[in-house]
Amino acid sequence: MSGLDAHLAGGASTVCRAWAVARRDGVVLGFTDHDRALRFEGVDFLPGAGFSARALVSASGLSVDNSEVLGALSHEAIREEEIEAGRFDEAELRLWLVNWADVAERRLRFRGTLGEIRREGGAFQAELRGLTERLNQRRGRSFQRSCSAVLGDASCRFDLQAPGFSVEVTLDAGGDGQAFSLPGLEDYAEGWFVHGRLVVLSGAGEGLVGLIKRDRQADGRRELLLWEPLRAPVVAGDRIHLLAGCDRRAATCRGKFDNLLNFQGFPNLPGEDWLMAGPARG
Repeated sequence: MSGLDAHLAGGASTVCRAWAVARRDGVVLGFTDHDRALRFEGVDFLPGAGFSARALVSASGLSVDNSEVLGALSHEAIREEEIEAGRFDEAELRLWLVNWADVAERRLRFRGTLGEIRREGGAFQAELRGLTERLNQRRGRSFQRSCSAVLGDASCRFDLQAPGFSVEVTLDAGGDGQAFSLPGLEDYAEGWFVHGRLVVLSGAGEGLVGLIKRDRQADGRRELLLWEPLRAPVVAGDRIHLLAGCDRRAATCRGKFDNLLNFQGFPNLPGEDWLMAGPARG
């Protein structure tokens, strides 16, 4: 019998719940429904955060475990602007049952990720998704004419830090988070950054990434338009990093990046009309 089991089998118990939220940007936050702080596994679990969880629903087989976690929005713990900016999207969450008198006696009750997050009246409500949620995601390689790799990843192997394929810019004017007007960049051909990425390096939107839809020169300025607006304000003085774009065609891979040996598509794959093809007379 484990230490926690022996404790629960006794008379009175001193147990509470503790949550650890690990965001994709590396920030780890700890919360507990106990009235004093706890610490284990290198995480400080703070009281008074207003965290509570509904009953966990688990099943055998491959069905997805699910529950919800409720909490209060506060400046010290979870701020509304951080949720709006997507800082907690797909964050990993772990839930323990802990003996607060001896935190070595604990049991991991849930491990998964945060799903849909709703905000209302100074509070938030987040869906919990179990580990089996990943089995609903598509895996494996697709056989298609266009490249299936992401520019610069382990399959593509192209070095985006090579001269001419990325640039850092300090904004001299704010925007609406979707359209950006940048100074200069005459050394880069118009359309060079289409399908590329815009990474925010400083300011409230630090770490956010946007995909570039349009890139053109206009009146000595560089005009960029993202497919979707960034979920945090980006103002004058903030630094951004622009990465060249790739439309995933073999011709672009060869001509723009000289990387055809690592092309992950099948440009000569027959189309659907090939099934109707027949030999021509003569």
